[in-house]
Amino acid sequence: MSGTLPPAQVRAMELRAPDAHADAPRPAPLPSEALLRGRRLVEISHNGEVYRLQSTRLGKLILTK
Repeated sequence: MSGTLPPAQVRAMELRAPDAHADAPRPAPLPSEALLRGRRLVEISHNGEVYRLQSTRLGKLILTK
């Protein structure tokens, strides 16, 4: 027996490995009001794309590209 693992088993072990960022403190949530600032729709530019964040009448948020 050579001591090397099959690639599928190595990949499975990698998938189960703990995330290096799992123990990092999470940033505080940003309230939607901070983004919307009284508006129902804002456009957000991200990596050269424009996304629209919309607040509905029922208080839900919709993010579209």
